[in-house]
Amino acid sequence: MRFLRLMAMMALALGLAACGHSKFRSYNGPEVTLVQVDKSDRKMYLFHNHDLLKTYDIALGFAPEGHKEFEGDGKTPEGVYTISHKNPDSNFHLSLRISYPNDADRAHAKEAGKEPGGDIFIHGGPVKPISQRDWTWGCISVSDREIEHIYAMIKPGTPINILP
Repeated sequence: MRFLRLMAMMALALGLAACGHSKFRSYNGPEVTLVQVDKSDRKMYLFHNHDLLKTYDIALGFAPEGHKEFEGDGKTPEGVYTISHKNPDSNFHLSLRISYPNDADRAHAKEAGKEPGGDIFIHGGPVKPISQRDWTWGCISVSDREIEHIYAMIKPGTPINILP
């Protein structure tokens, strides 16, 4: 009887441990071959070739209209970039770095005597609730739960097309 009680307690403990939430998800669906962001509609689309896999509502930089030009302007870049790497230790749950600035972005900022900025990511939501719709410094934000799935689906090197 004592043995059965011990086994039941161990099974319960193992079951509770398995229920813990992990921010790392697995994905075994079709490869994401393109990320497309439509800034005006506040939508992000994940494609496998021409097939739409998922759509997400997004938040942008606090000054969302126009292409990011300079550090601190609050704009989200526009154009074709790539996902350069994954950041599992992001301040915003998880994040995927966008390859902004490119050579043209750096040259434009240099010509104006300014820095282009950088550290543009797709990332999870803020720790504290935000009252405004677009709140990042130029990044693309989704919920923490959504970034867990997006993070699992997208590999570094995936192109991202950011439309006005």
